[in-house]
Amino acid sequence: MIHPCKYRDYVRMASVFFLIAFIFLIKLKLNHVNRAPNCGPIVANDTDRIQFALNLEFLEAEFFLNSALGHGLDSIDPSYAQAGPPPIGAKKANLDPLVRQIIEEFGYQEVGHLRAIITATGGIPRPQLDLRAETFANIFNQAFGFKLTPPFDPYLNTINYLLASNLIPYVGLVGYVGTIPDLKSSHFRRLVAGLLGVEAGQDAVLRALLYERANEKVMPYDMTVAEFTNRTAELKNRLAMCGIKDEGIIVPLSLGAENRTNNNILSANTDSLSYARTPPEILRIVYGTGSEYKPGGFYPNGAGGNIARRYLSPA
Repeated sequence: MIHPCKYRDYVRMASVFFLIAFIFLIKLKLNHVNRAPNCGPIVANDTDRIQFALNLEFLEAEFFLNSALGHGLDSIDPSYAQAGPPPIGAKKANLDPLVRQIIEEFGYQEVGHLRAIITATGGIPRPQLDLRAETFANIFNQAFGFKLTPPFDPYLNTINYLLASNLIPYVGLVGYVGTIPDLKSSHFRRLVAGLLGVEAGQDAVLRALLYERANEKVMPYDMTVAEFTNRTAELKNRLAMCGIKDEGIIVPLSLGAENRTNNNILSANTDSLSYARTPPEILRIVYGTGSEYKPGGFYPNGAGGNIARRYLSPA
């Protein structure tokens, strides 16, 4: 039989042990959540870097094809998805004839991008994509810091759709700019250079269409197209946490080309060179959470491929 004094000592020791263990676990959790943002290069091989880009290419393909045609990648070549689930909430948008034709072309271009990357790397299963109007509404609510009423609907009309599209190709563009210097294979560098050229073209077309309407009010919100682009650019910079790498279509002179213009049809740095982003920065943006460890936004279950899955694994 254990003496009462000894028993109390055992209880006290056990309590101290569990308290220390609890504090240790809390510190681990806090360190995981509050670690400094990674803005520098990551360690990865060429195949993993290019397969990471498939996450954005799948997103663009499904958004553009469904919006222009009312059906997505599976109606063109289901093998590219590698048994990945179909997107949630994608649907045909109410677009004017010119923009619908442009977006249809963009959709077919994304099919070509998928084919090129899958042929070169073997590909990855299509991740679960969330393209519901509610997902876009949440992003625009974040950008403005309050709930828009009625909720923003990207499929409602051409202006809304262009503003929503402005969220996507540019993220892929800056990702490719960040990828090329770290690729060892000249074959892969040529591939990504070709992908980058078309992504940059898509982004330029979208931004030019938005700039043409810069002072137009986005109804019923009584805010201009330019203000919308500025707010979403600021949001992406906040989420990525690595400085200004995204800009609206009208900016202060300090951000304009050679500090001489306020119009900003092409977003670029002080030397008019494209900005670059790393995979962690991109994940923070497309998840909408500001953390590469916390899925959400367009990727409710997280992005695919070795790089993205590495951040979702326990530390």
